[in-house]
Order: sequence, then C-alpha cells, then structure tokens
Amino acid sequence: MTDRAAPVHTVPLRDDRRVVLIVAILSSFVVGLDASVVNVALPAIRHELGGGLVVQQWTVDAYLVTLGSLILVAGSLSDLFGRVRIIQWGLVVFGIASVVCAIAPTGEVLIVARAFQGVGGALVTPSALALIVAAFRGAAQAKAIGSWTAWSSAASILGPVVGGVIVDGIGWRWIFVVTAVPIAVTIPLVRRISGDVMAGDRPHVDVVGAVLAVLGVGGVVLGLIEQERLGWGSAVVVTALVVGAGALVAFVPWELRVTRTGGSPLVPLGLFRARNFTVGNLATLSIYGALGMVFFVVTLFLQEVWGFPAWVAGLATLPPTLMLLALSTTVGSLSGRYGPRWFMAGGPATAAVGALLLLLVGDDPAGYWWSVLPGLVLIGAGIAAMVTPLTSAVLGSVPQSEAGAGSAVNNAIARIAGLVTVALAGVVLGGEVSVGALHRAMVVMALLLAAGALVSAIGIRNPTRRS
Repeated sequence: MTDRAAPVHTVPLRDDRRVVLIVAILSSFVVGLDASVVNVALPAIRHELGGGLVVQQWTVDAYLVTLGSLILVAGSLSDLFGRVRIIQWGLVVFGIASVVCAIAPTGEVLIVARAFQGVGGALVTPSALALIVAAFRGAAQAKAIGSWTAWSSAASILGPVVGGVIVDGIGWRWIFVVTAVPIAVTIPLVRRISGDVMAGDRPHVDVVGAVLAVLGVGGVVLGLIEQERLGWGSAVVVTALVVGAGALVAFVPWELRVTRTGGSPLVPLGLFRARNFTVGNLATLSIYGALGMVFFVVTLFLQEVWGFPAWVAGLATLPPTLMLLALSTTVGSLSGRYGPRWFMAGGPATAAVGALLLLLVGDDPAGYWWSVLPGLVLIGAGIAAMVTPLTSAVLGSVPQSEAGAGSAVNNAIARIAGLVTVALAGVVLGGEVSVGALHRAMVVMALLLAAGALVSAIGIRNPTRRS
C-alpha cells in the first residue's frame, strides 16, 4: 500500500494481550480525565493565579490546541518508532507536565504546562488504540475496542465529580496530582509488553509533512476555538483559519510527492484506498459533528432556559455516557461476530430518533422526563451501537504497520468535526438559546446523524467471516 519499510516486530505475544488492553485503557483514561477534570477548577484557578477570563480559557485551550495539532504527527511516530516507545514518551511528558501544573506559580506557567500535557496526550492517543489493533484479531479485537471505549468513557463521568470534590476539599492543584496517579501505574505495565510494531531500523520522519500537519490541524483548531471569544472577524481567527486551511491544502500534494519518491509520508494516502477507511471517516465527520452539537446545545439549554444548576445539568446529560459504558463491550462482541455495517447504520439512525424526541421540549422543566431523558437515552443507545463498530471498521481496514496513522486520522477528523459544529452553533441557534433554537439544533443534528447512517449502510462492507 505504501513504500514504508516492513515492520520488524509484531505485537503482541498472546501473554501480552491483557497487559496491552490495560495499558490502552489507562493511557486513554488519563487523557480523557485531564480534559474533563480541569473545567470545574477554573474559578479557583482564576481566584488564586489571576489573569481573568483569558487565563481560564487558555488553561483549557492550550491543551486542546496542542493535542489536536499533533495527533497526525504522533500517529506517524507511533508507526515509525513503535507504539510502546511512543506511549512511554507520551506518559512521561504528560506526567512531568502534570507536576508542573500542580506547582505552577503563575497563570502563564500553568498554560505552558497544559500545552505540554496536550503534547503528551497526542503521543498517547493514537498509539493506545493501535496497540489494541496489533494485539487482537477478529471478534476479540472488536470486543477489546468495546472495553477500551467503555472504560475510557468513564473519565468523562469521573472527571467533573472527582474534580469538584478535590477542588472543594484540598484545592485545585491536587487535580493534577490525581491525573498523574494512573501514569505512575501505567508506565511499569508498558515496560512489560514484549513486542512492538515499527518500521525498519532507520525510520525517516516526514518533517515537511509534520510541519504542514501541525499548521493545518492546529490552525483550524485554534481558529474554531478562539472565534467563540474573539468573533469571526478577528484577525487572529481569520489568520489561523487561513493558514490552517492553506497548510491542509498543501499537505495532500506533498504527501503524494513523498510517496512517489519512495519516502515515508506522515499520512500514507494509500490508506484511503481501503473502502471502509474512507467511508468510516466520512461517517465520522457527520456523526461526531452531530454529537459535538447536541451535548453543547442541550447543556446550555438546561442551564440558561430551564435554570438548572451546573451540577444538575451535568447529571441530566449523563444518560448517553452511561449507555456507552453499559453497552460498548457487548456491542463490540456482536459487531465482531456479525460485522460493523448495520451497527454503524442503525446506531446513528437510533440517535437521530432520539434527537427528534427533543422536539417535544417546551418551557416547562418537568418536560425533562418525557422529552430530554428518553431522547438522551436513545442518543446514548445509538452512540453505543455505533462507536465501537466504527472504530473497528476504520482500523480493521489498515495494515498493522500503519494503524497509528489510521487512528490519528480518525481521531483528528472526529475532533475537528465537533469543533466545527460547536463553532457554527451560534448560526443554528440564531444568537440565543431558546426552545425554538433547541428545536432547530436537534433537526440539524438528526440530519447529520441520518447522513452518517446512510453513508455507513451504503458504503461499509463487512469483512469475510472466518470459520
């Protein structure tokens, strides 16, 4: 498929499988926990370190920008130098940055440390899933991905709860100590993995491709994040989006040139010759765009229109995550047995019905029980039916030696899709949060989910079943 050197090791030996799954889950848990736990600490950080709203925003955004912009580079490094090595590097960087966050004397130091946490998270994210792809086959792989999805999702539940208890009890700095604990457990486990998948003895990094990827994804992510604060007309936002878009446009011909000259492209474009990889990523763009909008809009509506306190709104929007935790492993087993196609079609379709149920929402908060709750339960069931088969279909269609790049591409598309729909939420909402605005957002979400279901039903192919 590409001119990369053939892998010289194969992960894992059978005895490594349990360790690989635990490492992948813990590594992803750390990244997810850090993304969710910090939000509840922002008022305390502002009170102690000062800096106003800018410090609060960049405490969150510095992490998201570096994490998003480096995903593609990290995926390539994972394929070239080995998943185990890159995960170790990522965990070490993340751990050191967490300690610096915990002792940060100023807002500026905290922001820089958060940016380095994003670097560590980027190194960990594609490698963790690529390890599972290399370790498991067939139905066992789908079940393992389901377990990884379920347990990794627990971070989004525990983050705000644990963070709130810690901030109120012993102070905001300790939340970064807590995120370092899984790292201390995971690094020794990583060292127990006996094999790996990597390129030849002298791997070459596509430096120009890496720069274009960082500028491209990073510029788009930065522009979409900052437009909420600065507006679409801001010079910073316009420059970031133009530079990002230009770099992404230049990225494709450069990668083709590297491939033609026998080099090792950052993202092997030959991956897109695989039907399930291309279709799966198209479905990801539509589906994750919809999901990015629904949680953003529903949470805002519950607080601003129905007047729910933040913690009540958080509890009220938990059903999708709980459904994901409850069903992902089972769905993974079933999709491994029967193939991903109809799970990927039925899941988004079910979630679309859930979105349409939210059209029953009115001015009365008591309507939560017959509109929002059943709608979110259906959305959660749809997500649970779709996410593991989608991941399995995308990564199951690429060679082991390029699973890191494949995981990184899918992850980057999912992140950008969510950011785009959140950035455009103001257009859909019409400048204010209201019952009518919620209804418009849910119609848009249902259409995006239906598009993802249709693309999957038509385009995804189930792998040939083995006896």
